[in-house]
Amino acid sequence: MEKLGYDQALLKSLAPEMLDAFCGVGNPFAIAPIEPDSAVLDIGCGAGFDLLVARHLVGDSGRVCGIDLTEEMIARARINLARAGLGDVEIKHVEGENIPYTDATFDVVISNGVINLSPDKEKLFAEIHRVLKPGGRLQFADIVLEHELPNHLVGSLEAWSQ
Repeated sequence: MEKLGYDQALLKSLAPEMLDAFCGVGNPFAIAPIEPDSAVLDIGCGAGFDLLVARHLVGDSGRVCGIDLTEEMIARARINLARAGLGDVEIKHVEGENIPYTDATFDVVISNGVINLSPDKEKLFAEIHRVLKPGGRLQFADIVLEHELPNHLVGSLEAWSQ
């Protein structure tokens, strides 16, 4: 996380369980600053690490929400955020690309290593655009395939680390 540019002071203040929960591929916060009082949505919030970072950045008067496909990760995120004293972060379960928020709700949408997993990226990006306020922005870190995979890696777990 330090190599990805996350705030070292914040990292040192967190419980080991929260640090162990991190499985991102980059740092969506490094793209542009997130201002206090902002409304932020984390797509694929997992165990809640980036939710905690976002909540730290937006302050008490900001809003942070997360969505995830798995109930297990949502439960883990709720536990991690409760341990950090952040019971005001809203987390919702989703079953696909539909984002359960009204139009123009968020100043910033973040995602860390999840958009590549969507089977319908066009719909997901349309949904992100729908929930962003005018002038809002998407800040995400993800993996991309730059070259065709060798045949022995196509469909293999090893391909995820190449």
